[in-house]
Amino acid sequence: MQLTNRSKVVVQKEMTMAEQIYLPAIFKGMMITISHFFKKKPTINYPEVKRPIAPVYRGQHVLKRDEQGRENCTACGLCAVACPAEAITMTAAERKRGEESLYREEKYASVYEINMLRCIFCGLCEEACPKEAIFLTDRIVKVGTERDTFIYGKDKLVEGIAADQRIDVGKRGGAHRKF
Repeated sequence: MQLTNRSKVVVQKEMTMAEQIYLPAIFKGMMITISHFFKKKPTINYPEVKRPIAPVYRGQHVLKRDEQGRENCTACGLCAVACPAEAITMTAAERKRGEESLYREEKYASVYEINMLRCIFCGLCEEACPKEAIFLTDRIVKVGTERDTFIYGKDKLVEGIAADQRIDVGKRGGAHRKF
């Protein structure tokens, strides 16, 4: 019984002596190999030469401060809820007297951690934040060998108070993100 109505005619022609000892195939392969010696090298010497980064690149997170140097984060938890990888954890605390220069609202995140091994850098945390407190920057996450070094707390996430320690996220975002 025939399964298909398509038939293929196979012709078995005699191979020449050169084809039998595979010389054309060997020379063709050698020419491809030799041509690679004259092409531009794709390797980049990373620490000395940096590869250009796309303007939409999403790298390491940063917790922003306002103009007076107070933290924007109010520990509402919307970023943690929006995170599909469940990489963000936080603990809320009440602001005490005398801490008005540190935190904008009465409630703030006393502990804010992002597990960078779980993070998929989707940017949903920055989209969910109503206070524009968290952003993904163009900085590359540092490499490590211990799992504990990839849990970023407020010590690694919050930007500095001084103007020269601020991180510009306006390059990545739209017109509403001018900091």
